[in-house]
Amino acid sequence: FVIFLIPCFVVGTDVAFSCQNAEDFVGASSPGDIIIGGLFAVHSEMLHPEEDPIKPVIQNCAGFEIQVFLQTLAMIHAIETINNSTLLSGVTLGYEIYDTCAEVTKAMASALRFLSKFNSSEDAVEFKCNYSDYIPRVKAVTGASYSEVSMAVSRLLALQLIPQVSPASSAEILSDKIRFPSFFRTIPSDFHQTRAMTRLICESGWNWIGVIATDDDNGRFALESFGVQAMANNVCIAFKEMLPAYLSDSTFHTKVDQAIEKIVKEKRVNVIVVFMRQFHVLKLFKKAIERNVNKIWIASDNWSAAVKISTIPNIRQLGTVVGFGFKNGDISSFQEFLRNLHKKPTENNKFLREYIMLLSVCAHLEYHDFQTCIANQSQDNLLENDGSKPQIWRDDFLNANVEPGFIHSTMLAVYAIAHAIKGLCKDRDCKDPSAFTPWELFEELKRVVVIDGDKEVKFDSNGDMSTSYDVLLWKEIDGHMEITTMAEYDAEKGGFIFEDEEKKKDFLALKKVQSTCSQPCSPGQVKKVTESPHTCCYECIYCPENHYSNQTDMDYCYRCNNKTYWAPINSSTCYRKTIYFLAWTDWFAIFLLLLSAFGVVLVLSICVIFTKNLDTPVVKASGGLTVCYIILFSHFLIFLSTVFFIDIPTEFKCKTRQALFGISFTLCISCILIKSLKILLAFSFDPKLQNFLKCMYKPIPAVVTCTGIQVIICTFWLIFRTPFVNQNFSIPRAIILECNEGSIVAFGIMLGYIAALAFICFIFAFKGRKLPENYNEAKFITFGMLIYFIAWIVFIPVYATTFGKYLPAVEIIVVLISNYGILCCTFLPKCYIIIYKQETNTKSAFLKMVYTYSSKSAGSVAVSQASLDSKSSSFRATITDSCKTENDSVNGNCHFQVPGQSLIKGKVLPKSAARTMVRKRVSSI
Repeated sequence: FVIFLIPCFVVGTDVAFSCQNAEDFVGASSPGDIIIGGLFAVHSEMLHPEEDPIKPVIQNCAGFEIQVFLQTLAMIHAIETINNSTLLSGVTLGYEIYDTCAEVTKAMASALRFLSKFNSSEDAVEFKCNYSDYIPRVKAVTGASYSEVSMAVSRLLALQLIPQVSPASSAEILSDKIRFPSFFRTIPSDFHQTRAMTRLICESGWNWIGVIATDDDNGRFALESFGVQAMANNVCIAFKEMLPAYLSDSTFHTKVDQAIEKIVKEKRVNVIVVFMRQFHVLKLFKKAIERNVNKIWIASDNWSAAVKISTIPNIRQLGTVVGFGFKNGDISSFQEFLRNLHKKPTENNKFLREYIMLLSVCAHLEYHDFQTCIANQSQDNLLENDGSKPQIWRDDFLNANVEPGFIHSTMLAVYAIAHAIKGLCKDRDCKDPSAFTPWELFEELKRVVVIDGDKEVKFDSNGDMSTSYDVLLWKEIDGHMEITTMAEYDAEKGGFIFEDEEKKKDFLALKKVQSTCSQPCSPGQVKKVTESPHTCCYECIYCPENHYSNQTDMDYCYRCNNKTYWAPINSSTCYRKTIYFLAWTDWFAIFLLLLSAFGVVLVLSICVIFTKNLDTPVVKASGGLTVCYIILFSHFLIFLSTVFFIDIPTEFKCKTRQALFGISFTLCISCILIKSLKILLAFSFDPKLQNFLKCMYKPIPAVVTCTGIQVIICTFWLIFRTPFVNQNFSIPRAIILECNEGSIVAFGIMLGYIAALAFICFIFAFKGRKLPENYNEAKFITFGMLIYFIAWIVFIPVYATTFGKYLPAVEIIVVLISNYGILCCTFLPKCYIIIYKQETNTKSAFLKMVYTYSSKSAGSVAVSQASLDSKSSSFRATITDSCKTENDSVNGNCHFQVPGQSLIKGKVLPKSAARTMVRKRVSSI
C-alpha cells in the first residue's frame, strides 16, 4: 500500500486562544488507556476576518453556549465516574474534546485529528486502502451537537469506521446506514419528533401553521420530515421562513425581520413550528417581543428546554411555548459534580477556564443580563480582560441552565461506548491501545445493552435509541417562566401519556387557540376546496339529502348505507326510516273495520231472519234457504277478507286476501246469476229464449263451474307469480310495507272474470226487471250490479294513482261498497217485506199477485202459435185477450183462442185455464 502523510493544516494566530499547534486546538483533554473524542459547539459562531484575501486559518469563536458547555462537563463527569467504578476493571478512559463553534469547517479539522495515527508525532493521517489494522488517535467520538456537523464528520469517521455516538444530532437522514454507517445516537430521530409535533397539532385542532427553520442541513431535513408528516395528517403549512445558519451571515437580521413580518401578516396562523438553534431562537424572540407577537410556538428538541430563552424579559408576551425534549434520567450525580466544579483544575480544560473568565467579566449583572453578557463575549474580548477581573464563582448559574435531556443523552452516549469497550476487553489487555481497532468497537456497539434507570436500552438497526420524548410546557409560576413537563410522548405507540389530570387540563387548554385557514366544518357539512393551493383552505357546504358526515372537517359525505335509512340536508347521522302500514290503531282502519263488522252483523241478522221465516213465500221465492245461505256465507267471507288488508303485511296475508275475496265474490255472483236465470226462465214467454235458458239453468254445476274457474285462476296466480311483501321506498323518509300483487295481469284476470260474471248477471236481471213485485229481485240485482260496476270502475284509476299506507284502504272501500251494494239490493227488500209487510208474505197474497200479473200478461198478448215438443217439453203460444172487463176476468168469462198449427187449434180456452197453466209453469221452475 501507499502511505501519504498529511500534515495538520491548522495555522496559528497571535492570540492565546488561537491554534499555535495541534495541542492548542484541543478544548479539554485527559489521558487514558483508551481515548474518546468529543465534538461540541461550545461557541455559537466562528469569527471571520474582514480582510481580503481570506487565508486558510482557524479563527477564534464567539457566543459562549452554557448549555453545550454543560454537555462537555457531562461527558467528563461520565468518564470520571466510569474510571472510578469497576465497569472497565482497571482500564481508564481518556478524552479529547473539541469546540466546533457550530461550523462544519472547524469540526472537520477536529475529525482529521481523530483520524491521525495513534502515537504519531506529526498528527498525520495515513492514506491506506485497508484500515482494518489502523489504530487512530481515538477509538470513538461523542458528538456533534448539530446534525449538519455530524453529517460531515460522520463521512470522515466512516473511512476508518470510528463509531460516532451523538447525544443531540436528530436529523432523520443520519439513520441511513449506507451513507453514515458508523453513526449512532442516544436520542430518537427527527422522524419521531416531527410525528409527535404533527400529533400534537392534530389533537389540538390546528391545521394552518407556519414553520421557521435554519437554512442548513439540519433545518432543511427537519422541515422536509415535518412536511411529509403534516401532509399525511391534513396539516397545511401557510409559510416557511428559512434563516441563515450562521449568525455571522450579513443577511441574518434582515431575514429575521422578514420572518416576523410574515408572522404578523398571517392573522389566521396562530401556531409556529420552530426548527432552529438556540441562538437563532433568541434573536427571533427578541424581535417578536418588540412587535408584540402572540402565538403558540412549538419548539424542537434543540431549544425546548433552553433556560436562557425562557428567561428573556417579557417572554410571556410571546404567548405559549410547547416543545419536545429528550427524555431525561437521573442526573443527580452530575448536579453534585457541578457543585464541586470550582475545585477542578483548569489546566487541561480551556472551556472551564473561559467560563471562569466570563464569570469575572459579567458577575455584576442580573441573571438574564449576565447570561446575555456571557453569550456576547468573544474569545478576543476575554483576552483583553484576562487577569484584570477577580475570579468569581456562581454555583447557581450552571445548575439553573441544566437541560436534563441533553445531559442525560450525553452521559448515555459515554456509557454506551464504555459498555462496548467492556465487551471487547473481556479477553484482551485493553491497557494496550492497539488491543482493538475502532471498527471492532463499532461492531460491539451494535450489540451493546445499557441499563438506564430501571430499563434496558440499546441501538436499533438504524443506530438510534428508541427513547421517548417529554412534552414541555413553558408555564408562568409565581411571576417566573418555568419549563414544566406536561406529558410523555411514546415514540413506539405514537401517543401522549399524562401523569395527572392537572397536566391534561394544560394540554386541553391549547385547544382553545384556533389556527385554521377556514372555520372547521361541523358534522353535517363537508369541505369544498377553493382555488387555494392548500387543502386546508375550503368552504363548508351541507351534505345533501340521504348523506351525512359525523366528524368535523370531513372531505366527503357518507351515503346512508341502505334504503332503510335516510338523512336530511346537513345531517350528522342517518335515521331509520319510519315504517308505515295500515295499522289496527289507525282511525281510518278502525272505521273500515267497523264497517266490515257491521256488514258481518248484517249478514248474520239476515241469516237469522231468513231462518225464522223459512216457509214464507218471500224466502222460497229467493231461491230457498240453501241458496240464501251460500250467498250470505260468501258475503261473510268478503267482509272477512278486509281484515287481511290491515296491519303489518305478511306473506300469508298477501296471498290470502285477494284469493279469499276473488273466490268469495265469484261464488256470490254465481249464485245471483243462477237466481236471475231462474226468474227470467219463469216469466219468459219467448219460446226461443226459454229453450236457451232451460239449457243454461243447471244450478249446482253452474255455480261449481263458475267458482271453480276462479279457483283455478287464483291457484295459478299463487303458484307462478305469488304476491309478496314489498318495501316501498317512494316516500323519501318512510318505508311503506305493502303487498305486491306479484302479477298485475293475474290480478286483472281475477277482477275481469268477476266483472264478466257480473255483466252477464246484469243482462239477465235487466231483462227481468218488469216481473211481479215479489219476484222482482231482478231490478234490485240490476241496481246491485250497477253499484259494483261503478265502484270498480272508479277503483281502477284511484288504485293506479294512489300510493302510501292507505292504498289497501282504497281496495277495502271498493270491496265494502260492492259487497254492501249487492247484499242490500239482494236481501234488504225481502227483509223489509218479511218484517214490515207480513200481510203480503202469505201464500194467498202471493197467488193473488201471480194471478194479477198473469191476467195482465194474458190481456196484452195474442196467441199466434203453440206447439209442444215431446223431446224438449216446450211450447210456443200467442194469446189474444177477449176479456173486456175486470168482472169478466173474475167470473172466468174470458177465453183464449189458440189458432194455427198447434195441438189445440182454434179452441177457445177459459182464462182460468190460462192462469193455471202459468202458475204450474212457475211452480215447476
